[in-house]
Amino acid sequence: MDTTFIVGLTLITGFLFGKISERVGLPRASGYILAGVALNPELTGLIPKTFPELTEPVTNICLAFITFEVGGSLSIKKIKALGRGILNITLLESVMAYLFVTAGFFVAIYFFNTFFHTGLSPMLAAPFSLLIGALAAPTDPSATLAVSHEYKARGVVSDTIMGVAAFDDAAGMILYSISGAMALALTAGGELSFVHVSLSFLTEMSISVVTGGAFGWVFNSLTKWFNLKNEGQFIIIMLALMALCFGASDRLGGDPLLSTMTLGFVIVNFNRREKIIFEVLERYTEELIFIFFFTLSGMHLVFSSLLQGAGLVVVFVILRAAGKFSGTVWGARRAGMPGPVKKYAAWGLIPQGGIVIGLALAMHNQAAFRSMSDLLLGVIMGTTIIHELVGPVLAKLTLRKAGEIS
Repeated sequence: MDTTFIVGLTLITGFLFGKISERVGLPRASGYILAGVALNPELTGLIPKTFPELTEPVTNICLAFITFEVGGSLSIKKIKALGRGILNITLLESVMAYLFVTAGFFVAIYFFNTFFHTGLSPMLAAPFSLLIGALAAPTDPSATLAVSHEYKARGVVSDTIMGVAAFDDAAGMILYSISGAMALALTAGGELSFVHVSLSFLTEMSISVVTGGAFGWVFNSLTKWFNLKNEGQFIIIMLALMALCFGASDRLGGDPLLSTMTLGFVIVNFNRREKIIFEVLERYTEELIFIFFFTLSGMHLVFSSLLQGAGLVVVFVILRAAGKFSGTVWGARRAGMPGPVKKYAAWGLIPQGGIVIGLALAMHNQAAFRSMSDLLLGVIMGTTIIHELVGPVLAKLTLRKAGEIS
């Protein structure tokens, strides 16, 4: 089938499913994912089975864009304004979710492998658990944001949820880098050397941050020297430097996602025109990127792995929620946050999507993780669909219970 036809079919199907989801009160991302599932080669046969594997360059551009926006949310002014309460909650709820899921999955796969029918060797229990644990930290704030805007919610609970969600993805990126390095060492076949893993991780982090910082400096210099005013020029330079940053970091041995996040961080904090830059990207490119990315993610889903990992989907949802709740309450108490925050904020941190699918696809594309990547992606797609479906309902109930909407 002609590739141009498939691209057009992907875009229009994703757009239509997104609008339908919006009409029934769900995030558009849920519709995009379902569109990808509907077009999945295993389900309909409309698209060749080889097509999803050919989309890696497009997926990488989308990943660069998403992680760039994550970095763009890390304004130093915003961090100072939100205060230590938000940072306390972010640190503890993301780490607790990571620890709960990592430990729980190791026990499930190593000791109860036959019950869950994972098909994984017990030797892969540790690397698989580390990788999927890193995917427990990020939160998708879109459900809470949509409900807040719809009902004009105002209050400390909604402010806390949005503040924590803004930094959750960054915490998830860091945990992803740490777990990825450890999992890579374990799957390499040798014993896990703490010194080796630490040096490897520090080297990768350094390369990533320096690469992202360098491209950020280049972008800031270009916008200053040429005094860009045309919005189209901003988009061209921005997308070009995202792609260059992603590719350069990969070639140098860094983490491309961390580099593009650093790129966004440098621009939002050190470019005097950062507001218009991110507004232009959001206005003209965000929806196109999201339609491509989430729809293609649905096409990558292997249904046999989803069915095989159905039990693990339930385990992930329960353990992640337990980590989010315990970490949020602990962080709120440490920071002396108001009672409603301790009681209700965690409910708004349950939705998940966006960057977590990107990280799962990044793991899926690594040859070292090929033996477990289909199962990992199947579990994450299953949990994302559940979280995106229940997210708006939880957000509405949370803000109503907190008294921030009537």
